[in-house]
Amino acid sequence: MSGNIYAVIMAGGKGERFWPLSTSKHPKQVLSLVGGKPMLRLAVDRLKGLVPSSRILIITSADLVSVTARAVPSLPSKNIIGEPFGRDTAAVCALASAVIKARDPGGLFCILTADHIIKDIARFQQTLRNCFDLAAKTDVLITIGMKPTFPSTGFGYIDAGRRFKAGGKTVFLKAKRFVEKPDRKRAEKYIMAGNFYWNSGMFIWSVRSIQAALARHRPELLAMANRLEKAAGKPRFQPALIREYAKLEKISIDYAVMEKSDNIIVAKATFSWDDIGSWTAIENHFKKDSSNNVLTGKCEAIGSSGNIVFSPSRLTALIGVENIIVVQAENATLVCAKGKAQEVKKMVQLLAKKKKYQSLL
Repeated sequence: MSGNIYAVIMAGGKGERFWPLSTSKHPKQVLSLVGGKPMLRLAVDRLKGLVPSSRILIITSADLVSVTARAVPSLPSKNIIGEPFGRDTAAVCALASAVIKARDPGGLFCILTADHIIKDIARFQQTLRNCFDLAAKTDVLITIGMKPTFPSTGFGYIDAGRRFKAGGKTVFLKAKRFVEKPDRKRAEKYIMAGNFYWNSGMFIWSVRSIQAALARHRPELLAMANRLEKAAGKPRFQPALIREYAKLEKISIDYAVMEKSDNIIVAKATFSWDDIGSWTAIENHFKKDSSNNVLTGKCEAIGSSGNIVFSPSRLTALIGVENIIVVQAENATLVCAKGKAQEVKKMVQLLAKKKKYQSLL
């Protein structure tokens, strides 16, 4: 099996909630926010010993191909694919199936993202290995489910049912349904029920199984994949990609396929995992001082607590403030209440309407 497994890392986002460090030309996946390396390189490094670099693909935006290549110099340039337009994750999965099928019709692949923080690498790889084994033998679509640790309203959930027979150390469950991001009350009910898992957005399947699912639920995406497969590896591939993507609607793989399929299997994760979606998400990955502050870079604080400061090159001094986020970038400074971290994206959208700020985004 090891000869035909591939990994696809999605890295096309703009990371607007990490502005002002994250910009359209230098988004969060190429920033060293946690772990001392670009997040994208951490994602690639997690696969060492399981998937060789020759079979790791990164799907990003066309205008980010160069900066992506610099962040992961170990990958062959042909393995970095630039989407001409953002069409969400269903298009990514269809595109990946085409490129991999052109190389290996019997291929298996996982879909991963560049903005996850995963520890316990041995367990992570063991889970993927067991998922690949199952996907090779059975016509299933596997998603990795995370056991909720708090009633999050920011994640989608999977309602899991009976145990699915499979070998290996990973526990597999039959998925009953996908549930959209809930309100607080429903999230608390899911936690109490004990059979709900966070939808991590990590998937494992064979080329054959995902293309069969596309045939049933999204035939236009399969038709696109078939046309792109013929162009893969040839000079006409990028022009073909532009033509095909121009016709597509924007839809996630969850809506397009996963919520409609009856062969979804949940792999229970036993490794630690965090989806780094906003500045508050990094709080758990740094040592706090005696006043519960996370201070990175050049920062001093007096009588201040519960703050998050990213100040890589300029001194930030805090006096008597609580629960705020301060981020110093080269030409912009963000000051934000911790409870409003999700609204950084709104600020980016506001600034985008004003010409004088275009260079800062």
